[in-house]
Amino acid sequence: MASGNETTIVRATAEDISTIQAMVIAAYSKYVDRMGTLPAPMLANYSQLLDTEDVYVLRSAVENQVLGSIILAADEGSGGSIKVNNLVVDPSAQGRGYGRILMNYAEREALSRGLSAVSLFTNVKMVENIGMYAKLGFIETDRRIEGPYERVYFRKHLANVHR
Repeated sequence: MASGNETTIVRATAEDISTIQAMVIAAYSKYVDRMGTLPAPMLANYSQLLDTEDVYVLRSAVENQVLGSIILAADEGSGGSIKVNNLVVDPSAQGRGYGRILMNYAEREALSRGLSAVSLFTNVKMVENIGMYAKLGFIETDRRIEGPYERVYFRKHLANVHR
C-alpha cells in the first residue's frame, strides 16, 4: 500500500469494478469520435483483470472515494519493465496531480520488483497522453498498428531514480 497526505493506493477489489468501469467510460468517451472506434480500455473486462493483473485504485483518504486506477503487469516482451496497461483518473478529479501519483506508484512498484523501467502505450490519436508521457520522462520506442488501434509505445528507464 502506498499513501500520501490526501490519498491512498490499494489493490482494487470486486467492489471497485463498477466504479473503475464508470471512470473509464467517462474518461475515454471523448476519444471515440477521434479514433473512430472504442478505446481498448472501454472494452476491457475489469473483473477478469483482477485475476490476471495488478489492479490498484487511488482513494481519497478522507472520503474514501476512488479518484483513479492503474493496472500493472510484468512486460514479458520488454525485459526488465513493468507495463502500465491502463491509468485513468476520474474526469472530475483530473488536473490535480493524481495521474502523476499513480505513475510514481508504478515506478516505485517496478523498483521494488527489481525492474529498471516502466513501459506503456497509448493511441496515436490521444495526443494529450503522448505529450504528458514525454513530460514524465518517457521515450517513444515504437509505433504499431494492432487491429483497429494505432499505438505509440513508450519506456522510461528508472536506473537513476531513487526510492
